[in-house]
Amino acid sequence: MSESESPTPERYITVSLDKRGVSCTARLLGDRAPITCEAIWNALPLGGDVYHAKYARNEIYALVEPFAPREPPLENPTITPIPGDLCYFTFSDTQLATASYGYEQDASHRGRATVVDLALFYERNNLLINGDAGWVPGIVWGTITEGLDRMADACQDLWRAGALGETLSFRRA
Repeated sequence: MSESESPTPERYITVSLDKRGVSCTARLLGDRAPITCEAIWNALPLGGDVYHAKYARNEIYALVEPFAPREPPLENPTITPIPGDLCYFTFSDTQLATASYGYEQDASHRGRATVVDLALFYERNNLLINGDAGWVPGIVWGTITEGLDRMADACQDLWRAGALGETLSFRRA
C-alpha cells in the first residue's frame, strides 16, 4: 500500500463534563467524515456551556464559534443518532434566537452569524426534528469507545439537576 493509499490514522479525543468530573473517550470517524474530523482535530480543545436537548431527547451539546476554514459539507449525515454518536451542526444566529429554545439573553452564542453545535448522544430513541424548522441532519464525526455508561449517568443527572455552571469540553486524548 502506498503512502497516498494509507488509511486515515485513528485519532481519539476526551469528551468531558468538567464540573461533574466525568469523561469518556471517542474515536474520530476520519474515514466517514474526513473534512469535519480534520477541522475539529485542528481546532481542539473546544467547549463551552453545556445544554441538554429539548427536542432530540438524549443529547447534550455545546455551542461554539465557527472554527473550520469553511463549514464542512453534510458528510456521514444522520437524523437518528445512536448512543455514543458525536454530531456536528451549523446554525445561523436567527435559527437559535427563538424564545422557545430557552437560551438566556446573555448566552455566549448570541450575535454570532454562525453557531457550531457539538453534540453527544448518550441513549437511544433520538430523532433530529425541530418544531420550527423540520428535519435537522447532523454530521456523525465520532463515536464513544470508552466510558459511555458513566457519561450517560452524568447526562441524566444534568437533565434532572440542571446544566448551569457545567461545561462540555472536547480535547485530544
